Amino acid sequence: MAKTFALLLVASLVLLAGYYVVRVVFRPARYLHFAEWMRDPQAHPDWAVTAKQSCADAPFQNPTDGYIGFLWGDSFRLGHSHQGLDIFGGGEPGVTAVYAVYDGTLSRLADWKSSLIIRVPSDPLHPGEQIWTYYTHMADKSGKSFITAEFPPETSEVFVKAGTLLGYQGNYSGTPNHPVGVHLHFSIVKDNGSGRFLNELDIKNTLDPSAYFNLPLNGKENKDVIPVCGATISK
Repeated sequence: MAKTFALLLVASLVLLAGYYVVRVVFRPARYLHFAEWMRDPQAHPDWAVTAKQSCADAPFQNPTDGYIGFLWGDSFRLGHSHQGLDIFGGGEPGVTAVYAVYDGTLSRLADWKSSLIIRVPSDPLHPGEQIWTYYTHMADKSGKSFITAEFPPETSEVFVKAGTLLGYQGNYSGTPNHPVGVHLHFSIVKDNGSGRFLNELDIKNTLDPSAYFNLPLNGKENKDVIPVCGATISK
């Protein structure tokens, strides 16, 4: 039994080490582009999307300016898939504006320091189905909100049009004074069938945003293409 356990342990360690080697050595090329962007955003303006712009006939507008560094389905750790988009403006907290991507009704829960969610009653790609657009990290590292004053905590079902100013990119992680990089996290959340949004933290409860923005935003498919208007990937 001891020998069998030892063999299983060694095999597990080898698999785990192999996973991290693959992650580091064979990571998508766009991760390297992202690192270059973070070092000097001003050197690569053509790598960034533009706020309130729609790519071709996309139903959604881009929510903010910046480099889309992490895509839907990217994996940061074993067993976890990123459930949205991380867009890095390349500036300081509270500077890069965030806008609504589509018409809908906005809500902000009482304890949401950096987050908003907008209900879209009819999905533009699947008419009649309700979806939700979610925006977060709009606060400084201590949790001081960068959301505009028009949308205080406990805001419920306020109609906003596409292009409405929501706030500004921040670096609040959810834990005060443990900041993340300055960015917007955006995701498209499914409805639970009873008029409420599902838990955004689980990728199964979110939608691939590629077709909504007409951009290659699926991390499992896009390994090396910088997602800007006009970018395509081979299938």
